Amino acid sequence: INPTLHSDKHSILFINMTLQQSLDECMEALDLFLNNHFNESLERLRPRVNDSMYHALIYATVLEMQAMMTFQHNDITNAGNTMKSAQEVLFTQYWCVLSVVQLHAEVCYAECQLQRAALTFLQDENMVNFIKGGIKVRNSYLIYKELHSLIKSHNCLKGASHLHLEGGISFGIGAFNLTLSLFPPGLLKLLEFAGFSGDKEYGLSLLSASATGMNLRSMLCALLLLCYYTFLTIILGTGEVTEAEELLKPFRLRYPQGAIFLFFAGRTEEIKGNIDEAVALFEDGCKAQQAWKQFHHMCYWELMWCFTYKRDWKMAYFYADLLSRESRWSKAMYVYMKAAYLSMLPEQEGRPFEEDEVLLFRQVSTFKQKIAGKSPPTEKFAIRKARRYKAPCPVRLPVPALEMMYMWNGFSMIRRRPELTKGMLETVQEAERTLQDSPEHEFVVDDLCLILLLKGVCLRNQGPANMLECFSINRKIRFDHYLVPNALVEMGLIYIYQGERDKAIKVLRKAKNSYKDYSMESRTQFRIHAALAKVKAEKAEDEDTHL
Repeated sequence: INPTLHSDKHSILFINMTLQQSLDECMEALDLFLNNHFNESLERLRPRVNDSMYHALIYATVLEMQAMMTFQHNDITNAGNTMKSAQEVLFTQYWCVLSVVQLHAEVCYAECQLQRAALTFLQDENMVNFIKGGIKVRNSYLIYKELHSLIKSHNCLKGASHLHLEGGISFGIGAFNLTLSLFPPGLLKLLEFAGFSGDKEYGLSLLSASATGMNLRSMLCALLLLCYYTFLTIILGTGEVTEAEELLKPFRLRYPQGAIFLFFAGRTEEIKGNIDEAVALFEDGCKAQQAWKQFHHMCYWELMWCFTYKRDWKMAYFYADLLSRESRWSKAMYVYMKAAYLSMLPEQEGRPFEEDEVLLFRQVSTFKQKIAGKSPPTEKFAIRKARRYKAPCPVRLPVPALEMMYMWNGFSMIRRRPELTKGMLETVQEAERTLQDSPEHEFVVDDLCLILLLKGVCLRNQGPANMLECFSINRKIRFDHYLVPNALVEMGLIYIYQGERDKAIKVLRKAKNSYKDYSMESRTQFRIHAALAKVKAEKAEDEDTHL
């Protein structure tokens, strides 16, 4: 860039006008995207990806979203190369010493680093590339942190584009604080020593403010918050759906047929137990657009669970089958769920497409994959559970669909629907009778403990339940060691609901410290951390009130 620009007021004005024009055009492109015009959105951005930092960033971001949904190697590579090219465009903007343009270039660069790290974790399986991704994350965080301090100072110029700049910084700082706050205290302390911080409430406040504003990152902030409120907090067992509903309202008004927002609207209804309404919204989400079939897969996954809650095993199988044919995200999980649903049908009942659940269970391990160098915990769990079908005379899993439903905290979805809980309890009790009438086998204690845990969760949905039965035989468990710490978590949650916080803390700490190296341990540890944080916050609030 010509050094004379440093003192040329007309050139400064021109660049600032160009920046504002770029922001306006990118907002229009995002508007197209949210109205399901995905290809038109890319076409609007493409002509300026080599000279405008925001066109380059948003174009690369859309391609990354596509890559994450398709999970195709070519799409991931293409998105990574495009994001790298976007960073090269940013360098040309960065070296212009005009403060406003440089600040925008820096926040875009931090965002590129973060997204490139995500693609690295998604694509590469070796530890060297995993470390490289970690370095990108740290570099991104340091840039966001420096920019956040800067815009708080009086030295920051606040022009027409400041709203977009502030939105970008709020997205980065908010995302880091929210994500890091979810880690267990020991790991969080280590990360804080390395310079990171994890303040959940602060992160949520930054993201909420940006999501409700009219800036280029509003969509990203809104999507992150919706994922947090409708997925993460629900899986952790601490969430409510009120915040998600409030966040969705303006987007649903502005984009009534937007596939993304139809999906999250369906998810909120599902969480409230309005399963039929959720099904209708997920189906509308599939009908809303045909350009990106990958959006359909998100809906198929939720439709699969909706029909699980209704105990419509054939319809649940249908969506698991669609996913196994069309989606690359987790074929091992999809095939496992197909087999699980078939095994829930009476033995004498015909199977769709004449498929055999035993053969399907035996195929699960052939579809395992690695993300960030490791197999996803849910796939490892499915592969381990399917292993018993490798035997010439396999011992059936008692209720595999309900066991996986528990791992995704699906029983919380039906706690407001007594008739659905009652149906689940009947299925569990039927499995218990079948187990009692079956010949003795090596899995009998584990299967009984699973049934007791699921029965306890169903009873908890109906009111306070005592799950101590599970512990009287826990020392005899041979394979499913995850059951006992999870039963302790459920007891802890019951104590929280009953207001017996000291008992809750004692039980939760036992679950945290007394059991290691079991299936899905990370997920259970996150649940424990979330529950402890919840009960400690309630205690602190009560103490403040009394003061």
